[in-house]
Amino acid sequence: MGIITVLWEKWAEFKRDFYKITVAAMISPLMYLLVFGLGIQTTSHGEPYLNFLIPGIVAMVSMTGSFSAVSQNMSVQRLYEKALDQVMVSPTPLWQFIVGQIVGGALRGMYAVLVILLLVSPIRTSLVFNWVSFLILFLNGTVFSTIAVTLSFLAKSYTDAPRFNTYIIMPMSFLCNTFFSTDQMPHGIKEFVSALPLSQTSDMVRSIAAGGDPTVTGVLILFAYLIVFSAISFMFIYKKKNL
Repeated sequence: MGIITVLWEKWAEFKRDFYKITVAAMISPLMYLLVFGLGIQTTSHGEPYLNFLIPGIVAMVSMTGSFSAVSQNMSVQRLYEKALDQVMVSPTPLWQFIVGQIVGGALRGMYAVLVILLLVSPIRTSLVFNWVSFLILFLNGTVFSTIAVTLSFLAKSYTDAPRFNTYIIMPMSFLCNTFFSTDQMPHGIKEFVSALPLSQTSDMVRSIAAGGDPTVTGVLILFAYLIVFSAISFMFIYKKKNL
């Protein structure tokens, strides 16, 4: 019941800010498509660059949409509205509150994905996005929602949420197999970047879009991130409850 309550809150917020959320989901990815995809006519791995770029942007959007849906709201609720304190004294199990935040954030990320896919649908490509793609993107969204929940417990002020976006989300947006392949990166850096969740998601979504299959290793890496950051989130919230 607690999960449904949190999701209902997310739904009410989505309906209230529908136009703002939709426009925010469109602008940056659309600019990347126009500048990198249509403005720079080139090839990647012997195919049109758009075939490489679009899956990377779709993966990136699932990350940014999920992360932004949780990080700032959770920080404000915890620091200023003291909503988290009210949750702790309510009969709602704390794990359900966390799971609701994670699922709600991932669903917001999937909405952003659908918006981008609608925008690129007039572009003629051979790319395929199927239910496996959406499962991978949803899993990626849960990972970054969980990271956002974890970081919201570390925020000391309202301004920390945008800083987390600058320190974590923006570097991954450009480095993690989205706009260019990680193959040419120096050893050490290449292995580190390739192990990040967005790199794995971009690679798997791109493989599926080209008619291939996701890798078991990639799925396991995403689940590993999800489990680790979920455990940290639960630790933070239950520790605060026992203070």
